[in-house]
Amino acid sequence: MKYYSTNKKAPSVSLREAIIKGLAPDGGLYMPEKIKLLVDDFFENMDKMFLPEIVLTVANAFFGEDVNAESLEKIIYDTLSFKIPTVKVEDHIYSLELFHGPTLAFKDVGARFMARLLEYFIHQEGDRDINVLVATSGDTGSAVANGFLGVKGVHVYVLYPKGKVSKIQESQFTTLGQNITALEINGTFDDCQALVKSAFMDQELNEHMQLTSANSINVARFLPQAFYYFLGYARLKKKGLIQLNKQDGKLKSNLVVCVPSGNFGNITAGLISKRMGLPVKRFIAANNANDVFYKYLKTGKYTPKPSKQTLANAMDVGDPSNFARIIDLYEHSHEAIIQDVSGASYTDSQIRETIKDCYQQNGYLLDPHGSCGYRALKEGLKPGETGLFLETASPAKFKEKVDAIIGEDTDIPERLAKFIQGKKQSIPMEKDFQVFKDFLMKR
Repeated sequence: MKYYSTNKKAPSVSLREAIIKGLAPDGGLYMPEKIKLLVDDFFENMDKMFLPEIVLTVANAFFGEDVNAESLEKIIYDTLSFKIPTVKVEDHIYSLELFHGPTLAFKDVGARFMARLLEYFIHQEGDRDINVLVATSGDTGSAVANGFLGVKGVHVYVLYPKGKVSKIQESQFTTLGQNITALEINGTFDDCQALVKSAFMDQELNEHMQLTSANSINVARFLPQAFYYFLGYARLKKKGLIQLNKQDGKLKSNLVVCVPSGNFGNITAGLISKRMGLPVKRFIAANNANDVFYKYLKTGKYTPKPSKQTLANAMDVGDPSNFARIIDLYEHSHEAIIQDVSGASYTDSQIRETIKDCYQQNGYLLDPHGSCGYRALKEGLKPGETGLFLETASPAKFKEKVDAIIGEDTDIPERLAKFIQGKKQSIPMEKDFQVFKDFLMKR
């Protein structure tokens, strides 16, 4: 399959090229030229299928033309080596827990899939070493670092904003060593992301070393996130909570999915899932105080702003990269977008209030990002609808903040404890591209 740039000023490329380039030469993001519509029988009978079988069907629609069947199956089984349960929080509201992977965050799936797919192409094509640049507001860095740890032929550089990620998150990518280098940038997440984008656009740097990114700007990172929505749908259908019917020849359902959103790669994958035929009634994009997309939905005007630091730090994005993919998918039609997506935005005080109330009333502990998703569903769900929100990270990753909110001392999973005990290895750096470039040119 070919992949085109959202800016439409660069030639289409192969999957391998799209992964390695990360960003198109014209500054656009790559999108698949075809989005395969899956047959109705698949959705009607998904509850009777094994989860890897479901994921393999979806993965084949994206990658089957470029990866042989045996290798793709192995990649899927290696990627999904942990559980992804659907948990009832209260009547009509369910949590899809995406934090049971190695770093206890939803990005484990995309990062693990991309690492294995990139390794596949390195071995197939005999590529020279690849350098992965990744900006993180928290969870991306840990997921990518751990997903690529020890992968031959790949070196990962994690750029993160100084003092703006939790200590636990920081420990997950600064204590690894080997082929992982952490760069502590004196700035915001947007500054980190700008450095990565500038690196891709710098000809001299790209001649010196082969660069790619593992942020959700990379097709191999964001497309596998579509798996979540199919798995969530299958789980709820098996529970008898999905009501299917046909309207105008298309399957419809009562399922509403809420996605805590920062850089919008996750919800973009969800919207592509819907385009593939997954019968989601509508999506809700839940924001923290960084409400650029929420305001776009309300006004039709997109006005990026510097990011604000919040309790839900992984969503602290003032200019989400994947907005370009969303408007491309909907052919720049604001009217079409708001048919499928609504928005919500919450302050830190509302996030705290929701964590406390949900824990006291339901016995379910939310992380700050999941808090936004749960609250948006609780406020926006209509009679007859079933709501599913993505719980994107373990509350244990925000232990100090969560403990203070609920007034209890929660446990730290053994996996996290091991990271915390590790020695921090990071390189401080100013948010100056020339400084960053000079550093890479010496590598």
